[in-house]
Amino acid sequence: MKTTCKTLGDTTSFIIADLDAAYHDAARGLYYTQIEGGFAKSFPSHTPHLQRIYRNFERCAEEMILQAAGVRAVPWEQALLAFLERIECDNIDWYLVGSAALAARGLDIAPHDVDIIVDDAGAQRLSELLLDVLVEPFLPSERWIGNSFGRSFLHARFEWVGGVHADVDAHGATDFGPLAASRLERIDWRGAVLRVPPLDLQLDVSRRRGLTGRAEIIARAMRL
Repeated sequence: MKTTCKTLGDTTSFIIADLDAAYHDAARGLYYTQIEGGFAKSFPSHTPHLQRIYRNFERCAEEMILQAAGVRAVPWEQALLAFLERIECDNIDWYLVGSAALAARGLDIAPHDVDIIVDDAGAQRLSELLLDVLVEPFLPSERWIGNSFGRSFLHARFEWVGGVHADVDAHGATDFGPLAASRLERIDWRGAVLRVPPLDLQLDVSRRRGLTGRAEIIARAMRL
């Protein structure tokens, strides 16, 4: 595979080309759109630091795809430790969600990435602290679950949502919405205190998403 950066007027695209068909689903899972000759994701050309971010993407794209495809192990613990080191001197309001939150509890689950939730101020600050490892520009998001989204590659994909919308729990409680935020639990992990959603919410979410195996692991943990 190879990567290119192509600018057409107001739009600049990061392109993954010559990608083996075995990895097409991985690219789609990262929300890259199939185009002639590859997969692309586009951003406003005036985005600050865009060329620097592209160089990060160019350096990490292959490993990111291979991890997303399950070919390479995801060093989520290394990623989380590196993140904790970077924010050590910053008062950022964040909590861990998704599969990494379960793995950090000691459950037998292999995360594909590390996902966290932050407030708007924290999201912006992370875009500065993680600038050297951003693989996509940090941008506002529209008609989505939060006000912004960031994706970096810090040994593994490390992603954050800033300013989760108040209505995300309207059609069923999530493990990242207001209900989860009001019920966060503290766990000890590698000498650090992490905040994570309660297991019952993660169980409900896993069942709704059809993640049967994950749901069974959570249910067993809750019975211990």
